[in-house]
Amino acid sequence: MLIDKINNRESGIVVYGITPPKAGTDAEKITEIAQKQIERLANQAIDGLILYDIQDEEARTSVERPFPFMETLDSFDYSQNHLASLNVPKIVYRSVGKYSESELSEYLSQAAKEDGATVFVGAASKKQGVTLSLKQAYELKQAYRPDFPIGGVTIPERHQSKGDEHIRVFEKMAQGCKFFVSQGVYDLNASKNFLSDYYYYGQEHNIPLVPILFTLTPCGSPKTLEFMKWLGISIPKWLENELIHSHDILEKSLDFCEQSWKELKAFADEKNIPIGCNIESVATRKVEIEASIELLNRIKLV
Repeated sequence: MLIDKINNRESGIVVYGITPPKAGTDAEKITEIAQKQIERLANQAIDGLILYDIQDEEARTSVERPFPFMETLDSFDYSQNHLASLNVPKIVYRSVGKYSESELSEYLSQAAKEDGATVFVGAASKKQGVTLSLKQAYELKQAYRPDFPIGGVTIPERHQSKGDEHIRVFEKMAQGCKFFVSQGVYDLNASKNFLSDYYYYGQEHNIPLVPILFTLTPCGSPKTLEFMKWLGISIPKWLENELIHSHDILEKSLDFCEQSWKELKAFADEKNIPIGCNIESVATRKVEIEASIELLNRIKLV
């Protein structure tokens, strides 16, 4: 069980991440999309399914968004109404800044009845207007459902510039976070640097470490690469060159993601740091979604 593995601080947790269909999608089309997702994942040995809650991140950067932002269906409603037959625990994201206190409270009271967990996400930038802060959301969760498992988001690349990502993680742990999901990993050194400081800070302060789930996502085209960079995924210049000039960018990225997981796992296993992975496709193209399933199968063999 996912929650048992989280509570036991186990390594090797494997989840798969999806984004609900766009808001306004025809009901028949929503059913069709959901059925394809169920069929794609039904026979996969995953510990859980992540359902993202997308927010407009335009205020985070002055760079033009490669693809227009489009609101998606509510991730919890989509999970309940369309993915109920997929018998895996659901981890529902909540971008807390766009919800009122009553809306988040209602979600917590409903979601806590399910066999799953939630991840609270803060504002994309300080410029973004919010209804609830991340701190307020944690307090609300503690007041309403202290027993409901909650996770946080971590960005190893941020550690390169600020050097305090591990402190952010421990602060969120103090507010109840039992696991963390990273942003997409393409900068292996950033992830190792973060893990190293995470490990030694825990050792020095006698704080047990919680699982870190590293997100791995295939890249199947220069357009996808551009979008990943816009999302804030750090891609070293040498790797960007290798991907762009490869005769098969998708296969190249799959190989890199698999190798990255092997290296991260070896690094973490040596120190008994509990890590797992989250597989996703940031693109909606069928070939890239299928590649994410191939990556999932490769990861399970490592």
